Amino acid sequence: MRAAYGVETVRTAERELMARLPEGALMQRAAAGLAAVCAGLLGRVYGSRVVLLVGSGDNGGDALYAGARLARRGAGVAAVLLDAGRAHRGGLAALRAAGGSVAGDATAALARADLVVDGITGIGGRGGLRDAAVPLARAARESGAVVVAVDLPSGTEADSGEVRGECVRADVTVTFGTYKPGLLVDPAREYAGAVRLIELGLDLGAVEADVEALQHADVAALLPAPGAGSDKYRRGVVGVVAGSKRYPGAAVLAVAGALRGGAGAVRYVGHGADAVIARFPEALVHAGPPSEAGRVQAWVIGPGLGEDAGGALGDVLASDVPVLVDADGLRPLEPEMVRGRDAPTLLTPHAGEAAALLGVSREEVEAGRLVAVRELAALYGATVLLKGSTTLVAPAGGTGAGFAARPVRVNPTGTPWLATAGSGDVLSGLAGALLAAGLGAMDAGSAAAYLHGLAGRLAAGGAPVGAMDVADALLGAWRGVVGRGRTAPGTPSGTV
Repeated sequence: MRAAYGVETVRTAERELMARLPEGALMQRAAAGLAAVCAGLLGRVYGSRVVLLVGSGDNGGDALYAGARLARRGAGVAAVLLDAGRAHRGGLAALRAAGGSVAGDATAALARADLVVDGITGIGGRGGLRDAAVPLARAARESGAVVVAVDLPSGTEADSGEVRGECVRADVTVTFGTYKPGLLVDPAREYAGAVRLIELGLDLGAVEADVEALQHADVAALLPAPGAGSDKYRRGVVGVVAGSKRYPGAAVLAVAGALRGGAGAVRYVGHGADAVIARFPEALVHAGPPSEAGRVQAWVIGPGLGEDAGGALGDVLASDVPVLVDADGLRPLEPEMVRGRDAPTLLTPHAGEAAALLGVSREEVEAGRLVAVRELAALYGATVLLKGSTTLVAPAGGTGAGFAARPVRVNPTGTPWLATAGSGDVLSGLAGALLAAGLGAMDAGSAAAYLHGLAGRLAAGGAPVGAMDVADALLGAWRGVVGRGRTAPGTPSGTV
């Protein structure tokens, strides 16, 4: 599990560690790690040209001390001081003692640089870059030099991943002690480039993370594996209410995701029965309503339903099994329809659908994805999977400190190739199958997003793909995950 912690948590842990260390030791650890990464990127340090963009905080100090280390190895290091009177005194003295200098002409220095270190603002920065820093950030990008951000790109916001103005676009971000949410969540993640973590020895073991990202082994441990006594019912039966006369393909894609997600059986209800049976003869079809289709262990409702969603939605939400609501199923959804349910509910909107549910603009959701997914989970009392460039999964709950402290999961496997019609339908079926297999809503949504991202990468291989290609690639994604070992989570909680 990759965990990210908010600014106040990090600062508290740093203060506790600094109280046990000699003065300045923590900054030296950070600078040593930063210098090592920069040296690796340069390859040949001696004779290289490094420019430090130095702000007034500790990030500027980290950059100056790292620059001093590079200067001692023969690099030509020049510091651009945004506020000379407030630059870190010890770091500036160390740089000068090592042979580094303060740049007289920042633009000329940047134009010649092989590597630029962004130490303008730290993790407490808000509201984008200040006016004086904007030309430097632009010049750094236009120079063609490798840009390395200290802790996070200046101008991005550590806690939320928001970008409220101009910011530095880094090729590599060297972050200290732990990941910060903004390094994992778009839009800030897009500006961070490759992220390298330098361990400092912070004690965060007893603190709940703000954001966490499942890794291969975590997902492998979640995925269900049939045992000797398994049959199609024990593996989980998922009901799919999807498709319409206008959009029969949505039914096919959602069923494909469910079957490729390991469902023991799929019960399909809707107008796309002929198309479903033609592609998947193993599917069990029913004209409806869903409550009369037979026992299931989870429902998926919404993809391609069009105007037919309303009646079926109420029928499905009245059931006592987990329900995933997607696409057209979200349009008539009201909070009171979900909050009173005893069984888990998983909502899977994209940014436009999330905006409609929250009554805000799509641009507001995309600019503050972490805020939006938490607000939706609180409003509906449901687990929410917000699809997008970085898919987020927020736990069900209400308002208050206890809920706010629970981590949101971010999916690390997303790819732009998944931005294709019907891809979300496949994801819904896949997540529904995992719900039917007994996974909780957070785990089902997180594991499904992870597999879906891997499948998108496998199917694309750098070339355009369609949603059915992604569904077919789920088999390879699944094998790739379980091939590294996993622990079966047990049998489904529902019965047929």
